[in-house]
Amino acid sequence: MSTQHSNVSTYQPVNLLYYTLQLADTALINGHRLSEWCGHGPILEQDIAISNIALDHLGAARSLYQYAAEQFNNLNEADKKNAFSSPLLQQVVGAIDEDDLAYLRDGWDYRNLLLVEQPNQDWAYTIARSFYLDTFNFFFYRELTQSKDKSLAAVAEKSLKEVTYHIRWSSEWIIRLGDGTAESKERIQNALNEYWRFTGEMTHATEVDNAMHAAEIGVDLAKVKANWEERIAKVAEEATLTLPTGGWMQEGGKEGRHTEHLGYVLAEMQFMQRAYPNMEW
Repeated sequence: MSTQHSNVSTYQPVNLLYYTLQLADTALINGHRLSEWCGHGPILEQDIAISNIALDHLGAARSLYQYAAEQFNNLNEADKKNAFSSPLLQQVVGAIDEDDLAYLRDGWDYRNLLLVEQPNQDWAYTIARSFYLDTFNFFFYRELTQSKDKSLAAVAEKSLKEVTYHIRWSSEWIIRLGDGTAESKERIQNALNEYWRFTGEMTHATEVDNAMHAAEIGVDLAKVKANWEERIAKVAEEATLTLPTGGWMQEGGKEGRHTEHLGYVLAEMQFMQRAYPNMEW
């Protein structure tokens, strides 16, 4: 699939690579976190539902990694050398592929949102994390379908169909827990409060975000933020819950600064590939 770029001077190939990886890494780590519920869901129906949602995120991650690998392989040698600092990835001879990006990058080269690397803790925390992210993804991918980059627009269009279900699923659970028993209300309220500090990063524009928006490849995060705030407020009201307001927001994931939780995720996820390089089934 060909890529069309505008002639805006802020466009640089490495920025498109990093922008794509923001999306790919967030989808991969979120999918991994959700997959940890497989076999442990509260009821069979929801065990199957959350496992399928995890697969949706992993599928999106794979498409994005394939595109990111294509971008990296097309960079000039200087940009390739400076794009990542993970030793194993730098040792790859020739073209890299989607597996290299997923399994050979260390945490400092990952660009996922901090929210998705946070532990599941219990069902309420997983629902709160999904609710915040699913709502963001819905409005983000809706805007990204208008990207001048045809590959990203195609991924966004496909993902939007899946995210439409995700946002309905997590929103219904927010209402179910918030308007349920005293214990379920307390648990989901605590989870929403605890994960609130990670939500600001979703709509905080980094240099890469700004460059891609200026090039009409990325989205307007201010517009996404307004829609996100309106939607979560509406669902919270129906659930008889109170959303936090303002406060300090933790950021840095999109620029490679992460919490300690990502290291544990990567240690588990990357072990096989690193222990047995070039293994084939």
